[in-house]
Amino acid sequence: MTDDKPEYSSPACFLGEADDVYSGYAPRAEIVAFLNELLEAERAGSRVTLESAREAGAGAMGDLLAAVQRDEAKWCGMLLGHVKQLGAEPTPTMGAFYGKCMAIADMKERVAFLNRGQGWVVKRIKPMLPRVRDDKLHADLKEMLESHEANIALANDAIGIAKP
Repeated sequence: MTDDKPEYSSPACFLGEADDVYSGYAPRAEIVAFLNELLEAERAGSRVTLESAREAGAGAMGDLLAAVQRDEAKWCGMLLGHVKQLGAEPTPTMGAFYGKCMAIADMKERVAFLNRGQGWVVKRIKPMLPRVRDDKLHADLKEMLESHEANIALANDAIGIAKP
């Protein structure tokens, strides 16, 4: 038996110098892929709501879709900015959601399908938030999440779907 004290390989005082991945944060490549995936979805949502608002015309449904479209366009810009800030190339692609949604002729059914897409975005953001170390990106994604949740509630009210 020896009196030597054990040496620790990772003293807590070095934690601040640890790699983001070691600390449980997503690596840059994963963040970029995630942001580009959301960007494709937001492009599709923006175009769906733009065309649907025009189709709905004046009135409550048209106003709702125009408001959601402004949000979708805002999030496209935010996502583009963060992808570029990370030194990556934003995807030029629009998600397949656009074609699927626009194939639905009935406006209430289309809005219900649009809400499923909004819900998909919410489900994608929630588990990623704790893995985003950048404070600005984290705040922007949290705001985007809350905006999508609010838009889902507004659209559900507009098409007569009761809250769960």
